[in-house]
Parts: sequence; C-alpha cells; structure tokens
Amino acid sequence: MNYTLRQLRTFVAVAHYGGFSLAGQAIGLSQSAVSHSIKELEAEIGVRLLDRTTREVQLTEAGKQLASRMAPLLEEINTTLLDIRSYGEQRSGTVRIAASQTISAHLMPQCLASSQQHFPDIKVILHDRVQQWVLQSVRNAEVDFGIVIGPLSNADFDCLAILDEPFLLLCRDDDPLAQVEQAQWSMLSGRTMVLQDYASGSRVLIDAAMQEQSIKVDVVQEIGHPATLFPMVEAGIGISILPALALPLPAGRALTVRRLYPEINRSLTLIKRKNRSLTPAGEAIWQEVRQQAALLTQQRKLRPAF
Repeated sequence: MNYTLRQLRTFVAVAHYGGFSLAGQAIGLSQSAVSHSIKELEAEIGVRLLDRTTREVQLTEAGKQLASRMAPLLEEINTTLLDIRSYGEQRSGTVRIAASQTISAHLMPQCLASSQQHFPDIKVILHDRVQQWVLQSVRNAEVDFGIVIGPLSNADFDCLAILDEPFLLLCRDDDPLAQVEQAQWSMLSGRTMVLQDYASGSRVLIDAAMQEQSIKVDVVQEIGHPATLFPMVEAGIGISILPALALPLPAGRALTVRRLYPEINRSLTLIKRKNRSLTPAGEAIWQEVRQQAALLTQQRKLRPAF
C-alpha cells in the first residue's frame, strides 16, 4: 500500500477533533486539503474510515480500530524523531584529530583553545604525526578526521581545502638571495639545500615545483621535523624551502625568508573517510577548524608577514 505518514496524521487529527475544520486548524491544513487526504487514504486502504454528513463526521468501525491503534504509533514516531534531533544537536563527547607536524604546531593550538571555549563539553585529542600516519589513521577510523597537506589524489577520503599558503625561501642573512627583492625559483638551481624528508606532505610538492621549473639542486640533508630547518640553514649547511605556516622565524636567528616567484602554494586540507558522517561533536570541531583557518587567512591579508 502506498499511503503516507501525512495521510495517517491527518486521519488521526480528524478522529481526535471530530471534524475536518478543527483538525485542519490543528495541523495547518485547509478543510478541503484534510478532506482530500482522507479520501486518498480510504482509497489506498480500500475501506471507508469516516461516515460524512452535512453536519458531522463519524468514525466507522474500521476507522475506530485504525485511530485507536495508529495514535500511539504516531506518538512513538514523533518521540523517536525528537530524540534523533536532540542527538544531532549534542555537542559533547570525544573527538580525535590527526594532523601533520607543522599544522599541529602553528594552526591547531588556536583551534584547540577556541574549541575549548565554544564547546566545553567536547574533549579534543590531537595526534601529532607525519602525513602518512595521518592518512592511515583516518582510513582506519582511528581518528574522526585529519588535517594534511594537499592537494590529494586519494579516493579514500572526502577532502576540503581550508587554507592555501605559499612556499618560501629560507636562507642566512648573508646569503646573496637575502638581498634579492623578488626571489625566483630559478635562482635555486645548483644550490645546496636542506629539505624535509618524504614523510612530509610538502616534500612531494616541492619536488614537483622544482621539476616544473627545471631546477636541479643538491639536497645534502633530509630531516623529519620542520623546526630543524632553522638551525641547519643558520649553520650554513644549505638553504631551504618552507611553508608560510612555519613562520615566524625563531627569535635571534640570522635568517631571512623571501617569497618565491612564481608563487606555488600548498593547501591545508581537512579529510575524513569517504561517504561517512561525523558525529555531532566531530562536525562541530571540523567547522571550528575551518573557521580558524579562515581567520588566519584574513589576518595574513591584513598583516602580511613576508
């Protein structure tokens, strides 16, 4: 049978209020709409539910049976839907996030502080790991969502880019490139470099950028943690490339950063499992991270650091 929940609700209202007009007022339908709905229901069931006269509406025996059994069922459905809506509005529980190291150090502290302020009943646990671990932990549902360096070509995830940032040149103050007004990627050709290793999501993008610009360099050190770039470059081991999120420079270092042209960006990207919904608490923190990334973007526009 092809009856609808609306038809059943309308019938129960007529049975309760004893007429089309009062039932229509109670459920927000016109009298003619109520009458039409009842006729459709009777046609679908194949049984007359109401005896109509010009003065009153009376339930048939079939109508009485249906009304007595349907009213508590509809009430149960309504209660269930209200419970589900209440669950959807919950902002409590534990949310686990995985993020690569630079993101954890420079974006997540503000995200965590803001989340604690706005959602005090949500406990957020941050896992600070290399990118491949982040991807795997999201894929295996060990965390609710992750934040990685994109763009990604992996079909396992739903991805949302939240922040674009350029790659920058890092060199000593006495390096010739520190005196250049507009540093070009081509100026890196032949230089000795210190770069992050391939556990970083940035390294693949940097290699692709240099290949695109037909640049060959001598990578003498590949390190794991981005903070290690600063003392390596200051010691004269080589120049480096780092993302803008790694700023500011450590205080007292004889180092300079320069924007590289043409500008090549990486994207900070939120990822979750493909076609899987977050919990209400997880969705709240996901949106909080988006908002903090948008605020950081706006601050950079107002106060450029490089």
